Amino acid sequence: MKGRHESTKQHGSAGRRVLLWLLLTPLVVLVVLKTDFLPQAAHSREAGFTRFKDEMVHKVSSLGELCKTCLMNRITSIQGLDSARWQQQSLDTEKPESAKGMYGNDMERNLKCAAGHNQQNDILTTNVAKDASLINSDVGAPKISTFTCNFSHRHSDNCRMEGDLRIHGRSASVYVVSSSTFNPKNSTIPIKPYTRKWEPETMARIREVNIRTSPPAPYSVVIPPRCTVKHDVPAVIFSTGGCGKNFFHAMSDLIVPLYTTAHEYNGHVQLLITDYEPEWVAKFRPILSALSMYPVIDFDSDTAVRCFPAAHVGLESHRILGIDPALSRNGYTMMGFNDFLRSVFSLDRAWTTPVSRSSGQKPRLVFVLRHHSRAVTNEADAIAALADVGFEVVAAGPEDVSDMVKIAAVVNTCDVMVGVHGAGLTNMVFLPHNGTIVQIIPWGNLKYPCRYDFGDPVPDMGLHYEEYEVTAEETTLKDKYPRDHPVFADPISIERSGKLWEVFLEGQNVTLDIDRFRGAMQQVYPTE
Repeated sequence: MKGRHESTKQHGSAGRRVLLWLLLTPLVVLVVLKTDFLPQAAHSREAGFTRFKDEMVHKVSSLGELCKTCLMNRITSIQGLDSARWQQQSLDTEKPESAKGMYGNDMERNLKCAAGHNQQNDILTTNVAKDASLINSDVGAPKISTFTCNFSHRHSDNCRMEGDLRIHGRSASVYVVSSSTFNPKNSTIPIKPYTRKWEPETMARIREVNIRTSPPAPYSVVIPPRCTVKHDVPAVIFSTGGCGKNFFHAMSDLIVPLYTTAHEYNGHVQLLITDYEPEWVAKFRPILSALSMYPVIDFDSDTAVRCFPAAHVGLESHRILGIDPALSRNGYTMMGFNDFLRSVFSLDRAWTTPVSRSSGQKPRLVFVLRHHSRAVTNEADAIAALADVGFEVVAAGPEDVSDMVKIAAVVNTCDVMVGVHGAGLTNMVFLPHNGTIVQIIPWGNLKYPCRYDFGDPVPDMGLHYEEYEVTAEETTLKDKYPRDHPVFADPISIERSGKLWEVFLEGQNVTLDIDRFRGAMQQVYPTE
């Protein structure tokens, strides 16, 4: 009897162990799913993801809604918790941090930004001590991430996010973990981070960045990549693959929008560039170094999984070569942007005042010259006429304009800038406030587009705008086409045929009527 009783006890104990195991198995599976026990390293040998892992993330994400119901049923049956209570406990774990709490007193400091030398071999050495620590943001209480996008503007799409963000440049992926605004239908959002959205041919050259959102715990079954580098500053992702080699586009499409987006962080921001152009980065390094105290990162070749507390994908762009204070989060203006450039290049003159000719002083004028298209064929006579009017003339050829540091210093000493429509006129951003820009408009019904590029932005910079329209007698097109040709009789038809650039911008030079030009320039500069 004793042996039978012990046998019965053993069988009963074994049965309870089996029952306990059956009850605990779903919990173990859930723990594995919700923690880092999954051997991600088996599928990802470096910080970047293998194709297998990326496919698996997509598959798991697509099953999210189905698995959510299954998991919640198991959780309810095992632990006796209803799903609403579980969700409330998850949401109460941690609230989004404010910008003040996120960055502390660093947001209030004035920084001395040292110019960084961004060689190819030190691209990944950003935030050296902190980044090398390999801190993983998976550790600690889960964060609820906030996420908003603006797709309504004509110039650019851009998204802002805060919370648990993981960025992998090689795969062009931005993971927003536990997004409070998660939408299963839009869990992956593609963005091309360049500011000429209305030009399909330009945007076709821009690499797409995918923003992947996941719902808050416990609903998410997507396993985001583990961090290999942690940053304590926000990130800004943008592309230099558009038209940035042209100085006008570099300023209008990139530098002004970058200022609008990143200047608020006073240098405490990490710039990540897709479609990375080393020459562009080298040319604009003084400005980039003033906006960010860290070397820029070549986004496309970056294999690290970088975690940030906040990020912008795409730049905030309002208008051509301009800023709309009403749209700017911080009320930035173009006059403020010009002041920023003066500080970057250590330019002395913030303002210019009218010169009294009776005192013997001469207003200083820079004449921006072109040598391939839209060149002034009689530039020597034009310079002499400007001197006769009473200007001290500085001629700036293409070789001078190509050196941004040099031309910035020259332009800032001047009161007036003159030149035929072209990228060189963009250097007006270095003129002191109250200066004057004179645009010579080539033949071809180009008054509106020329004014749109360089006339409309001028008032917001605190400058004055004048224009000189070339007549049919002053264009070299008269030597190529008869007067009854559509080039003269119907210039708009040339534009409709798609040949505006070929004929009117690349196909002509200008021979100024010196007397007419002299008379116009006498009216330009206000004197006492």
